[in-house]
Amino acid sequence: MARIAFILLCHKDPEAIIQQAERLTAAGDYMSIHFDGRAKPEHFQQIKDALGDNANVTFAKKRIKCGWGEWSLVQASLNAIETALDAFPRATHFYMLSGDCMAIKSAQYIHSFLENNDRDYIESFDFFESDWIKTGMKEERLIYRHYFNERTQPKRYYWSYSLQKRFGLEREIPHDLQVQIGSQWWCLRRRTIESIVEFTKARKDVMAFFRTTWIPDETFFQTLVRHLIPEAEIETRTLTFLMFTDYGMPVSFYNDHYDMLLSQDFLFARKISPEARELRARLGALYAAEGVDFKISGEGRSLFKFLTGRGRVGRRFGLRFWETESSLGRERELLIVICKKWHVAKRLVEQIRKHTDIPAIEYLFNEESTPLPDLGGIQKTIGKRHRHRRALMRMLFDYFDTDRLIICLDPEALDLMRDFCGDRSTTRLLEIDVNFSEDYLKGHAMRIGLAGEQTPLETLERLLPTIRHDLAFESDQIRDSNFGNHDYLREYETRDDHARAVSHFLAIPEAKAHDIVDIDYLFSD
Repeated sequence: MARIAFILLCHKDPEAIIQQAERLTAAGDYMSIHFDGRAKPEHFQQIKDALGDNANVTFAKKRIKCGWGEWSLVQASLNAIETALDAFPRATHFYMLSGDCMAIKSAQYIHSFLENNDRDYIESFDFFESDWIKTGMKEERLIYRHYFNERTQPKRYYWSYSLQKRFGLEREIPHDLQVQIGSQWWCLRRRTIESIVEFTKARKDVMAFFRTTWIPDETFFQTLVRHLIPEAEIETRTLTFLMFTDYGMPVSFYNDHYDMLLSQDFLFARKISPEARELRARLGALYAAEGVDFKISGEGRSLFKFLTGRGRVGRRFGLRFWETESSLGRERELLIVICKKWHVAKRLVEQIRKHTDIPAIEYLFNEESTPLPDLGGIQKTIGKRHRHRRALMRMLFDYFDTDRLIICLDPEALDLMRDFCGDRSTTRLLEIDVNFSEDYLKGHAMRIGLAGEQTPLETLERLLPTIRHDLAFESDQIRDSNFGNHDYLREYETRDDHARAVSHFLAIPEAKAHDIVDIDYLFSD
């Protein structure tokens, strides 16, 4: 019957380590713990006091200070392995774990799996031919000697590296080794572990070589297993489910990942978030369960890749309830008042409110302070309003319970006009053509940050023709778009002309349109 000796490297969270050891050994398995020499002594003592009476738990005879990327991690593993070999003669498999790992299958399932599959599970890809290393150093990890830690001593690390590179101090890789690389989370049979330990004692040259390589925990065991064990007895994969982001950071699992984790074709998972207490409790209970039927689908990594990819373009989730229909509605009519002088458009819209029952909203895509009803958050920011423009308008139609709605747009919002005019709904435009005095243009330059209170008059005078041309260009672009249902209300025309334009735009009698435009200050600045 399979019995596992778990090799646990850890450096923090003594309570979690104690729980993990008690949970795994309760099923008849074993654990050899190496607690980092840098960690707090009281934490190590706490673990020893709690697990000292557990015959299935032992501790590495020699604790060392570990550092990421250093040989110390491999040496700590070897120390724990040698202790486990002596302490647990009935252990058939040795499984490398960290404090962030938890079983995602029951002990019954795991033991049966290992009994029925007599092989070693370890990622081992050709170091030079594979693309396992995505970024950073590759062959430099091996051919140069790394005496310093890149994270804790970066200046010394890169000084040493540059010096060796400058003087051509490359070294040979042991000629009989084909260096492999892969995940450090492996599960090896006892005879494989015994062969590795014997090899480490016999081949001092190989040990000396790996001691000064960079990140040897990704190459040492991977290389030796391939060197010592027939290929037919090796499965090049880890039994620990783990994922990395595009930035090389490990993905953490939380409470809502329980079902997904159980469906993966792995025995353990890493990293389980410390905050995921419910997930930890459920996985802990699962390990002791019997007769559990696991439905393996194995979609975890592809699902993560798909969802993160969709997230980058704002499509990680399905359509929200307000996005299930992409049109404003064929029977609806959107009335758009276009004017560069916002105060002029607002005055006209206020008059329309007084004399009609058509709801109107002023410059909602330009002014964040525009009064809007609470629509579930979609209305909160200008950015959201633009991204969900059609959904927002549809919700506003629903909120006001109307088939006709007026909004104001700045002439620069050509993309919004094109979008709305391309909808199945009816869209009507009323462009207010106003005169721009020099005083207005100066104020406009200050409002948009092109000038300030202290800007020299000469600079302003050179700037004004450009601004005037820019405003005219916006109007030309609208005209060149050849929108249908496009009316004009021009400042220089008569009030009768204004009334006819409003009458046609709103589809109301001219008499009512006269009441709307009958204000003397409509175009006042």
